[in-house]
Amino acid sequence: MIKIAVDAMGGDFAPKEQVEGAMKAISMLDDIEVVLFGEKSVIEPYLTNDERITIVESEGTIDMGEKDPISAIRSNRKSSMALALSSVRSGDTDAVVSSGATQALIAGAHILVGRLKSMKRTAIAPLIPNVKGTQTILLDAGGNLEIKAEYMRHQALFAHIYAEKVLKINKPTIGLLNIGTEAGKGRDLDKEVFELFKDDPILNFVGNVEPKTILNPPCDIIISDGFTTNIAMKTIEGTAKGMGMILKQELSKGFFGKIGLLLSAKNLKNFKKKMAPEEIGGAMIYGLRGVVVKAQGSSKSIGFYNAIRQARNVVYEDVINKVEETIKRDVKDE
Repeated sequence: MIKIAVDAMGGDFAPKEQVEGAMKAISMLDDIEVVLFGEKSVIEPYLTNDERITIVESEGTIDMGEKDPISAIRSNRKSSMALALSSVRSGDTDAVVSSGATQALIAGAHILVGRLKSMKRTAIAPLIPNVKGTQTILLDAGGNLEIKAEYMRHQALFAHIYAEKVLKINKPTIGLLNIGTEAGKGRDLDKEVFELFKDDPILNFVGNVEPKTILNPPCDIIISDGFTTNIAMKTIEGTAKGMGMILKQELSKGFFGKIGLLLSAKNLKNFKKKMAPEEIGGAMIYGLRGVVVKAQGSSKSIGFYNAIRQARNVVYEDVINKVEETIKRDVKDE
């Protein structure tokens, strides 16, 4: 059995959605157990089926607006997030899913789970939908505002293995997010990464990728520094939401518009569903000794189910060990 730890107290709708998501995961995945970390008295009213689900009592939560996440983790070792992360380090669980404060989760993961020695920087890697009906790995979505090219290569190797083993993509391709497709474009970092990736023996590098093609990309993985990618990701989210609102407003105008809105209601619902991050899962934090998946703070039960499923798949495919073996072998070959 694969044991998944869930921080049941972090996020906007805790613990109701976490508990319901855990129960859904249990009903859909027959090889997992879920451990809910949180306040028993608050969790139990929502837990209508405790098959393969246990609760570990915690004390307090890490505030979503915490300004000093490192201190918050160190001074709240009995919080639901800290206990869930510690359970991965101790081996009591195989992975953790949390929709708590992002920076606190990253800090806590570094302190309580630990970073792979072979990777100098971690990365947040969400999956985003594309027009092909599949998913694109986008990294780093905010873990490192400044980074070296060689560290980005390690992140790219992690994404390459994740795409192969979890997304089942044969020979996944990777592109560098940039202001133009031509070689030589961008900042010094972009130029250095381009040169480092172009003749790489493992990565299938397609070159620079412009932001306008993110939802219809020429590759399976898109990479840049945390500042650039985070802006791109939030722009996509905001644009999708805004376009949906504009379309609905226009269809609501006039008699024929309202008829059109009525007839296209199902299509609009499908559009919203495809663009919703929680329909895919969470953003995995690359480079840790254990599997940590960050769910959206506003995730509902379907989001937690998908994040739990995602964490289960990463554990099942032994991605962490395969990444470490690849990087160690790669460094040795150099």
